[in-house]
Amino acid sequence: MKRKNYIDWDTYFLAMVQLNAMRSKDPDTQVGSVIVNDLKQIISTGYNGLPRGLSDDNYPWNRKGELENTKYPYVVHAELNAILSSKESVINCIIYTSLFPCNECTKSIIQSGIKKIIYSNDKYNGTIENKIAKRMLDDAGIIYENKKEVKLKIMD
Repeated sequence: MKRKNYIDWDTYFLAMVQLNAMRSKDPDTQVGSVIVNDLKQIISTGYNGLPRGLSDDNYPWNRKGELENTKYPYVVHAELNAILSSKESVINCIIYTSLFPCNECTKSIIQSGIKKIIYSNDKYNGTIENKIAKRMLDDAGIIYENKKEVKLKIMD
């Protein structure tokens, strides 16, 4: 008889999302994403961080201040990082992400052909950017589903 307490696919991929988020150097917000094809194969991963080749030590990680002295103009979001890093088409794939996508990442998700978003946190729910993202996803027919956050304990 097979074991009964194994994890389902969504839990598995959301755990992978958390591992990816742990790669982020951002001191305030760590976001991870995983793109999965119809065969349940991970085809790409991403986390929020600087573009490839830029030193994490040479750019600001502040949330407040003049724009050029904050992280915002420099950091690539996890979802976009996963889309851009994929070596194959993401059409009809599912993106798992730890935070509901912003309106900018939503445009990339729609444009890339991803069919479904599974996320574990919607902390910006109700903001104008969040409403815009959900409006675009609804109009594009992309399903988005909130799943319980997976808590990982990494051994020391």
